[in-house]
Amino acid sequence: MERYICIHGHFYQPPRENPWLEEIEVQDSAYPYHDWNDRITAECYAPNAASRLLDTDGRIIDIVNIYSKISFNFGPTVLSWLERKKPEIYESIQEADRLSMERFSGHGSALAQVYNHMIMPLASRRDKHTQTIWGIRDFEYRFGRMPEGMWLPETAVDMETLEVLVNHGVKFTILSPRQARKVRPLEGLVQWQDVSDERIDPTKPYACILPSGRSIAVFFYDGPTSQDISFGGLLNNGEVFARRLVSLFRSDRPWPQIAHVATDGETYGHHHRFGDMALSYALHYIESKNLARLTNYGEYLEKHPPVDAVEIYENSSWSCIHGVERWRNNCGCHSGTHPGWSQQWRKPLREALDWLRDQLAEIFAAEASQYLKDPWLSRNDYIGVVLSRTLQERDALLERHRIRDLAPEEKIRVSKLLEMERNAMLMYTSCGWFFDEVSGIETSQIMQYAARAIQYAEDITGTSLDPRFSNLLRAAPSNVFSSAAEVYERHIRPSRTDLMRVGSHYCISSVFEEYPDEISIYCYTARSAVHNRLDAGKMKLITGRAAISSDITLDSRDITFAVLHLGDHNINAGIRDFRGAEDYALLHREVSQAFEKGDIPEVVRVMDKHFNGSIYSLWHLFRDEQRKILNEILQLTYESIELSYRQVYENNYSIMSFYTSLQHKTPRPLLFAAEYIINTDLKRCLEEEEFELEKLKRLMEETKKLALSIDRSTMEFVVSSWIRRMMERLMQEPENIDLYSLIDEALEALSPLGLTLNLWEAQNMYFSIGRDRFHAMRERALKPEDTAAEWMEVFLRLGHFLHVKI
Repeated sequence: MERYICIHGHFYQPPRENPWLEEIEVQDSAYPYHDWNDRITAECYAPNAASRLLDTDGRIIDIVNIYSKISFNFGPTVLSWLERKKPEIYESIQEADRLSMERFSGHGSALAQVYNHMIMPLASRRDKHTQTIWGIRDFEYRFGRMPEGMWLPETAVDMETLEVLVNHGVKFTILSPRQARKVRPLEGLVQWQDVSDERIDPTKPYACILPSGRSIAVFFYDGPTSQDISFGGLLNNGEVFARRLVSLFRSDRPWPQIAHVATDGETYGHHHRFGDMALSYALHYIESKNLARLTNYGEYLEKHPPVDAVEIYENSSWSCIHGVERWRNNCGCHSGTHPGWSQQWRKPLREALDWLRDQLAEIFAAEASQYLKDPWLSRNDYIGVVLSRTLQERDALLERHRIRDLAPEEKIRVSKLLEMERNAMLMYTSCGWFFDEVSGIETSQIMQYAARAIQYAEDITGTSLDPRFSNLLRAAPSNVFSSAAEVYERHIRPSRTDLMRVGSHYCISSVFEEYPDEISIYCYTARSAVHNRLDAGKMKLITGRAAISSDITLDSRDITFAVLHLGDHNINAGIRDFRGAEDYALLHREVSQAFEKGDIPEVVRVMDKHFNGSIYSLWHLFRDEQRKILNEILQLTYESIELSYRQVYENNYSIMSFYTSLQHKTPRPLLFAAEYIINTDLKRCLEEEEFELEKLKRLMEETKKLALSIDRSTMEFVVSSWIRRMMERLMQEPENIDLYSLIDEALEALSPLGLTLNLWEAQNMYFSIGRDRFHAMRERALKPEDTAAEWMEVFLRLGHFLHVKI
């Protein structure tokens, strides 16, 4: 009997980018990482690209790319982020698909995904097509082939969605067992058999016959096992995991069985720490003991096409027992973290977005038809521009779809219309409804996309949809605020950015750092024409001219500015459209003369006169730069605080030592000062370019002697980064015995802290060195005059600290 096992991981993060900047801004809840994509990559996406196989002592004996052995899909929006921010992980995912084609009879393990995780049964037919086309085109761009299967967000399905998938060449999809209603053999006149309540046999594929007469293959994953992987502790032990998968086979089934499961990919490492290693060991156990053949869906489907038909429950999903109500109603499904909270906001939020979508569609059709042969076909094709933000790609799109030659301003107008529609789809990202509160970061994110689409519409028509949209949001009650409208008005609307806001960021930030003549600011470009600077003590005055342009729409504005920095966070910046050289010369002369006289009130008066109240401050800086500048401003304050604490610590060191010798509790103010200084010095010691081992040892002795608490989250991040930097040096000097000894002694000194370190990159580098050099060095160690024996000793000792065995 042929037995196959397939494990599918749905790897996905919602788009988190600020829609005005096209980049993710700092997210404090992801500390110590910059944002949640950064954190989840470190905890999940990276470990699965190089997962550890452990021996019985818990030491690494092999490193494998898990993606090459399982079935997987990555959301296009997270792949786009990985491509820009973590190219080595991105390339590992691409390589995994190539390796899986070699392993699985030419069938790659990667599946496509509907573009931005829109709940397809709730989407318009037009959006269903665009989402599918964009998902396929994104997949082809990244993996260089047509996808065989497509993952549906939350496995939410209806027959129209399946028709759309088939229409675009998709062969199969994956659903939850509770989404199956009836089955029957494809051949013969056998009656339908009821398989509701998860009674479908998941060990074979089924053909779903569509109203058009065509069909699509559907795999229904094993529900109980998938549930136990995610929530039942099955990832606590790789062997137990493997045996559970093997137990899904039954001897009374005459067909070649496929035991398969599907979960969120983040289960393997993010939701369950070291879940990737449990998965890695389970796959190794299955293969090494020949318990079953690993496969992916494409390979199995080619060898064993469906012999049974299935009828599905329409408007059903894997994460809502009420169908798709979680994304349009207060159905009772929630995260469980806020008992008593209501989700009455879900329905009015969707109704508000549906109204907005329809208004935007009317504007798009009416306006774009003046320039494009078929606006909606142009939207489908716009994914090429999204994937490659180049002038050549945009012009090629316009060349394919334009009615006539377009003037530069008309090209900008078309770009705004297409971006309006892109944001109109992003505002339907499913996570906006999944959680408990309308003011949560996921729901706030989709409201940002709505606000961006509204802004584009306003640019095109001169009429704002914002008041009506905000009014509709009043019907969406919040558990924290009065309604979604308050969230929108307090937090979303103030985030709106235009070219003048970008200009304010440019001129204010130029006070603190010297810019070249041309600089990128997120998805904008600033080109300096004139830049003058005057200093008087801690005060600064900057005047200038610059051109600010959008890299997305190519819209641009020439601006004139003046910035007065009084020191600390006191900044006034005036910005306006450039009105000519004489006008700028007058501004520069008047404001400079007042500044040079030291007449600051006159400087402010002149700025008010020239800029007519268009004044900006630090508040208008984008979040990351704002934090960076505030930290610079506060640096003197930090240094003063440190000096004060250091004096307390040094002046009272002997009395603290005396308290400790008597086993008395050190007075809290003294203890706090000591902990602040030791934590600061430890962090500084590990971040300095020239590492001082003796200093580290002394600080660790003080920590132990005074029984000081360590800021664990910060120290774990700092130590992990230090180890990575040291291993990067070893990659350059792999036979540097002194460097090995230095790392060994430092890790020995730090071991009493019991830190949970992220050693993923360090282990990869150590494993690479060992693979390349270990056997040769072992041969050399047999020669008494060679230093290889000493190298072997320090190398293996480092492996002990890194939990790697070569």
